[in-house]
Amino acid sequence: MPRHPRIFIEDVPQHVIQRGNNRQACFFTAKDANVYLHILREALKAEGCALHAYVLMSNHVHLLMTGATETSLPRMMQSLGRRYVRYFNNEYARTGTLWEGRYRSCLVADPRYVLTCYRYIELNPVRAGMCTRPGDYRWSSYRANALGEQVSWLAPQALYESLGDSTSARCKAYTELFEDGLDEKTVDIIRTF
Repeated sequence: MPRHPRIFIEDVPQHVIQRGNNRQACFFTAKDANVYLHILREALKAEGCALHAYVLMSNHVHLLMTGATETSLPRMMQSLGRRYVRYFNNEYARTGTLWEGRYRSCLVADPRYVLTCYRYIELNPVRAGMCTRPGDYRWSSYRANALGEQVSWLAPQALYESLGDSTSARCKAYTELFEDGLDEKTVDIIRTF
């Protein structure tokens, strides 16, 4: 059965999820996460994708990104996946697949959903009980988006930029969005896409 083509709409971000095969771990050490982020940065640049938010969990990854063309995001994910699997298999003397099939993606076309998606992604470690505050988790974009840490390869999405006319104003407004977390209904809707 042929694969369904992915939908692309110019300037519309996509929420991308890639899970470990059988939900097994994809990151065991800080080195693994750093290698993944290094490969991600290179693939983003090579394929013309803008990354807005991310989180690396032990057995899956969430990315909020916008591709420049219809093929940018699929090519970026293919390059990232292949290179990271090669590293991972060499590092742990293993063979075979690491990822659970193709990555999943969903257009984030509704502007009201964009910042909700940012929050869903960056609150993942809190929901998983890995930390109590999103700023405590090292492997996400929260520190850049909420605390103003410089991450040159993150590209703020237009709605994020509209939160304020300076970095400090945007960070303050963004941090306030996290005060109430996300309600379970919203979390369930995002999980079912």
